[in-house]
Formats: sequence, C-alpha cells, structure tokens
Amino acid sequence: MGIKGLTKLLADNAPKSMKELKFESYFGRKIAIDASMSIYQFLIVVGRSGTDMLKNEAGEVTSHLQGMFTRTIRLLEAGIKPVYVFDGKPPDLKKQELEKRYSKRADASADLTDAVEAGNKEDIEKFSKRTVKVTKQHNEDCKRLLRLMGVPVIEAPSEAEAQCAVLCKAGKVYAVASEDMDSLTFGATRFLRHLMDPSSKKIPVMEFEVAKVLEELNLTMDQFIDLCILSGCDYCDSIRGIGGQTALKLIRQHGSIENILENINKERYQIPDDWPYQQARQLFKEPLVITEEEQLDLKWTAPDEEGLITFLVNENGFNSDRVTKAIEKIKAAKNKSSQGRLESFFKPAANPSAPIKRKEVPENTAKGTNKKTKASGGKKKK
Repeated sequence: MGIKGLTKLLADNAPKSMKELKFESYFGRKIAIDASMSIYQFLIVVGRSGTDMLKNEAGEVTSHLQGMFTRTIRLLEAGIKPVYVFDGKPPDLKKQELEKRYSKRADASADLTDAVEAGNKEDIEKFSKRTVKVTKQHNEDCKRLLRLMGVPVIEAPSEAEAQCAVLCKAGKVYAVASEDMDSLTFGATRFLRHLMDPSSKKIPVMEFEVAKVLEELNLTMDQFIDLCILSGCDYCDSIRGIGGQTALKLIRQHGSIENILENINKERYQIPDDWPYQQARQLFKEPLVITEEEQLDLKWTAPDEEGLITFLVNENGFNSDRVTKAIEKIKAAKNKSSQGRLESFFKPAANPSAPIKRKEVPENTAKGTNKKTKASGGKKKK
C-alpha cells in the first residue's frame, strides 16, 4: 500500500516537489529498483488474459521472467544502470497489513470462482489480478536472471524500499524507483514512479525530491514521517476520520503525533487501542538495512551468454533466436551506458522541465493490461 493518498496530497500541497520527465532523461543514472513491486506488476500484466498466464511447457509461470528480462533490457538500452533490491523478512509490525492482504486475496479467489462459473469475463479479469502474489520462487527466479544479465542484486534484510533509500542517501544511486510512496518516508532523496511501466503506456516518469517536499509542506523530516503515519501506512492503523489533508493541517498546527493526541477531539476521532505509532516512526527512521560498504559495492558486468540460454531457453522455454538477439542488445547497451552524462564534462544547465500542474494523480498504476512482448517466455495455457 505504501502511504495512503500521498501522491494526491503532494500534488495539491507541494506541486513543485513533483515533475514529469521522459524515460530517456535518466541516461547514465544509477537507479535502485524495488524488485518485488516490479515482479508484481509483471505477473499482473505480462502475457495475461483472464486466469491464463504466460507459462512454459512444464506449466510454470514465466510472466515475471519475461517482464524482468525485457523491461531491464529497455532500461539498459536507455543507458540506465539498474540495481534491483529484494525484500527480506517483513517487520513484525507489518503482520497485520499482510494478514489483510491475505484475506483480500482469499475473498478475491472466492469471487473469481463465482465469476468463472457465471462466465463473466470482466469479473474474471478483475478478480484474477487480485489473487496475484509474489512468491519466494518468483523472487529467486528473477535474482538468477538478473545476475546472469550482469545486473547487481541486493537482498535487503527487511524492507526493500528502506534499503533503496539507504543507497540513495549514500549517493550510490541517483534515485529510487517504485510505486509505493513510502520510499519518500524512508528518506530517499529522489523517488521515481512509472519508470518500470511499459513503453506502450507512454506515461512519463514522475520524479519527487524529498527536500522540496519538506520545503513546500514546511515540515521537518520527523514531521513528514508523522504525517505519513497519520495518513495511513503499512505498519499501523490510522485514526478513523483523519485523511491526508486533515493530517497535514494537524501536523502543521501541533508539530507531532504526541501533541495532536493531547489536543484532538477524542469524541470525534477515536484513537486505535494500543496504537503503535511510535514503533512505526522508529521503523521509518531506523529501519533494518545493510550499510557495510563492501555489501553495497555495485558492479554491472557483461552478461553470461551461456547461462542465460540455459536458464531461459532450456529451462523455461524461451525462443532461442530471440534470447540470442536480446543478449546482443544487452552487450550493446552495456557499452553505451559506459558513456558519461554531459554533466561529467560540462557545467550542468538548469533543468528545463517545469513542475507539473496541480492535478489529481492516480495512486494505483498496476491497472490495465499490456500487449505481449516480442521475446516469448512460453505459451499461454489453453
């Protein structure tokens, strides 16, 4: 979920912190990517029709591999240097949110069964997507694929967004790419949405700068974290009746959740019992992450051609000619990305991109379907 309604809140109250840029403008940039979020998107859209998913001859789903392979090549061809960060063990405080998600998937599975029996194609499409879950095997498959492609992989001890933010704050990467807005709450200096969207959607990349967010909202980082907790995060319930706009007003007026609780109308707003907002705040401020320099040494290497053919063609039924051509694209892209950005040689000019106009930005970007990409990762199950 990330932070509920944060994109719209920023569009309304801090529009200068957001700007739309072309995908190609990130040439030469190192970008930390939330892997699980990307895999989830691939499972929903790549080669999917109703309950049918892209599978190999053994009946194993390959949508995640197809999506990760083609989308990563697109990044490399644009001169972008991606590093994928995978989730580790979720914090105990997230158990309640994970239980909610499990319950929603169970409900969706029941609704899907009814839709299949009724032959309702629209409901089949809708509910089948709601049953999708990224498994440990999906993650392991993608880690293996990326390493064979010569792309660095980091296994976070806990939340991937938190580890991405650490890479960004340490200057290891230029920005963090995800769809969950809590990357900003973890303190990522730059945050990108829609970077991993398919080119067919023609959606510009939305870039956020946390310093400008704080400046426009006139908040400290601690106050921004409290704002996010009040708006609704993955670690605890929010106060019923307090949305993002009210939360912003209260934080500006009282400065912290503690002061808000002392002054709030408790008849109008019911505080959750044993509300663990302080533990949630601590998770955002001091998450469990890797900080050792040797573990954060990012290296992009040449692809393992033989290994990729074995894994994709022999084990997962990808088309041999298309994989061979894709490998040539990776090699050419690696040579291209070795070129530096113009800023390395000349004094950078002012960024000509204008801040986006105030408007409502949809929170959910995982909707819609994507046309099947060229490099086939197997046949659809009939």
